[in-house]
Amino acid sequence: MMLIEETQVPDAALPVDALKRHLRLGSGFAEDDVQDAVLGSFLRAAMAAVEARTGKALISRGFVWTLHQWRDPQAAVFPIAPVSAVSQLAIVDRFGAAELREASDYRLEQDGFAPKLRPMASVLPGIPGGGAAEIRFTAGYGPGFDDLPADIAQAVLLLAAHYYEYRDETSLSQGCMPFGVTSLIARYRPMRMGFGA
Repeated sequence: MMLIEETQVPDAALPVDALKRHLRLGSGFAEDDVQDAVLGSFLRAAMAAVEARTGKALISRGFVWTLHQWRDPQAAVFPIAPVSAVSQLAIVDRFGAAELREASDYRLEQDGFAPKLRPMASVLPGIPGGGAAEIRFTAGYGPGFDDLPADIAQAVLLLAAHYYEYRDETSLSQGCMPFGVTSLIARYRPMRMGFGA
């Protein structure tokens, strides 16, 4: 299984001004935007860390998910949530030739934690030996930062501020996450059940 981000979060969607207010940075000066690139990079890092901990895509963008076999031919659970649309399902043979499947062959079962790709018939299309299924989809809460749940948005700002405040601190190399951030995102973390938990 491989998940690739096809489109990135645009700079315009990053809440740089909100982070400036959170950090209480001065405003009204000619150089107000001198730290925008740095703040944007910390916001991207904070969003990536929150996404990794929660299994959620925050701001909507495109992904391609490649599978070499279905775990369950009646439902394939997406590796990230929330999924808003499936744009394409292609079955690729061992030589790289792709066959696009009709949108009427499958459907998206939306779920906040485990969205699924389901067949319209009894099973998902077969994947040939040495081949793969490529699913292109859009995941995220919405196109802008304001579309995020308030607690996740606050966690991103807290973590970006933490990165900014401790940007020169080398003793934090173990990747600690502030308690406030972990408590805000706790309810979004995926539950692990069974022998692998």
